[in-house]
Amino acid sequence: MCSNILLQFEPRQVHAPEIGLEWLNSPPLTMRGLRGRAVLIDFWDYTCVNCIRTLPYVREWHRRYHTKGLAVIGVHAPEFFFAQTAENVAKAAEEFHLDYPILLDNDYQVWKAFANRYWPAKYLIDKDGYLRYFHAGEGNYEETEQMIQGLLREIDPAVELPPVLEPVRALDRSGALEACERPTPELYLGYQRGHIVNPDGFIKDQIASYQFGTQPPADGPELAGPWFSGAQFVAVAAHPTDGEPARLRLPYSAAEINLVMAPGTNPFPSRAEITDDGRPLDHQSRGEDVREQADGGTWIEISRPRMYSLVKRDRFLSRELRLASRSTGLQLFAFTFVSCVPRP
Repeated sequence: MCSNILLQFEPRQVHAPEIGLEWLNSPPLTMRGLRGRAVLIDFWDYTCVNCIRTLPYVREWHRRYHTKGLAVIGVHAPEFFFAQTAENVAKAAEEFHLDYPILLDNDYQVWKAFANRYWPAKYLIDKDGYLRYFHAGEGNYEETEQMIQGLLREIDPAVELPPVLEPVRALDRSGALEACERPTPELYLGYQRGHIVNPDGFIKDQIASYQFGTQPPADGPELAGPWFSGAQFVAVAAHPTDGEPARLRLPYSAAEINLVMAPGTNPFPSRAEITDDGRPLDHQSRGEDVREQADGGTWIEISRPRMYSLVKRDRFLSRELRLASRSTGLQLFAFTFVSCVPRP
């Protein structure tokens, strides 16, 4: 969702803008009401893999410093329409164990006020309400915490603070990412930002029957069977009882694959079968959300809108992923790919 960007601001140069009205875990807060405290603003989205990977640090900074003068505020700016629903965000916050205040920025008013462009993005604001630090993307956790501590010492020079948090993951250490391969880039499945390699592309805003080409796709996803193409997603369409399922195939290079999905309108979960290079995913390659059938096949159950973990292995490979589903209404939004695992 963004590259690693870091900026520091001179004291008393840029005032932080005001914040919004709809909150989780807190009554409404204002920047004026937070004067006297350091404030960490964290822009995030609960389907964003980069955001999810930063949350252990944000959560720990809240635990360590909220009694020392730090106010942590998560600003949830939804990337997809279903993430505008407070219930969905609240469920995600519960799963990620986030008990600090969360602002629901569904209309992007706070996002625009900060002139933000990234998920995730962190802004630090001093006790007088001035912006002092900005970081976009993952990483730089040590530098961010050192800046937090510096702002807390401006409030109370005698404050007792713990040593900076050790990296949560080995790959969070300085220089570790230099060992990473370049993965397949993020792929959107709605026609607004995405593309498919089918010769005619998306048949926009209607149900159509797609066909795989005679050659494997080279640079993107390809559809077959009945699909509805929307601006943000493709959805499995109704089909005859004996008709073919909706299918997708995708060449990739990665160690891990995630897919944002939402279930159909039926009262029971949706389901999609998954294969890797034509075979069920083996135990060493299955993401947390992949299950095994009695016959050895592998599949995913989609019970609510969120990011699902499809592939998670300890090495970088180039393969072809395939999905197949008869669950009418199942929506597919975006693939993300991770390569950052240590080389053998």
